[in-house]
Amino acid sequence: MKVQSFTYNPFMTNCYVCHDQGEAVIIDPSCAADNEKQEVAKFLEKENLTVVHLLLTHAHIDHIFGCSFFEDRFDDVFKMHDAAVPFIERSVDQATAFGVQIEPPSVPTSFLAEGDTVSFGSVTLDVLHTPGHSPDSICFVDMESQQAITGDVLFQDSIGRTQGLPQTSMPQLMASIRDKVLPLGDDVTIYPGHGPETTIGRERRQNPFLNDS
Repeated sequence: MKVQSFTYNPFMTNCYVCHDQGEAVIIDPSCAADNEKQEVAKFLEKENLTVVHLLLTHAHIDHIFGCSFFEDRFDDVFKMHDAAVPFIERSVDQATAFGVQIEPPSVPTSFLAEGDTVSFGSVTLDVLHTPGHSPDSICFVDMESQQAITGDVLFQDSIGRTQGLPQTSMPQLMASIRDKVLPLGDDVTIYPGHGPETTIGRERRQNPFLNDS
């Protein structure tokens, strides 16, 4: 699996295009401005990629700015955890609270849960439900290439925020990291929702929030 990252919007949120054999998934379309949306579109065109899935790790405002744009370009590809529905339905309220604007996404008709898989090209991503930062948080894991897109669960030297956001839980987040993410193995590269890529091994050794792991 090849992974192309982009960092967009005032929150510096990562958007990922994962692709293989001419097929692609867009994970967390954080592109807010027109030039950001066009940059992703031009990359897809340049690489001659067909988007077969538009995926969310979770539906906080900074991860969903570009959803409507890509929904209009690619029919019936939008998927997320069903606990994301209230966040999608309140996307305009989320935007107003942070002083930004958004073209509201639609509510998907297809949902993902723990144990589901998402396929494109020769790649199969496993879906892990990893709540704590958000009740709908999910990670996408390709064990064959030892890569995972983790959203706002685990970062380089940090973890997802649980203060000042609705429906968060530090104990739940730590359980998600301990029971779902760390067991993937130290060699797995993680692509987080913010900041640079890292590895599980590095975070197990150096992340101050994981001293007991």
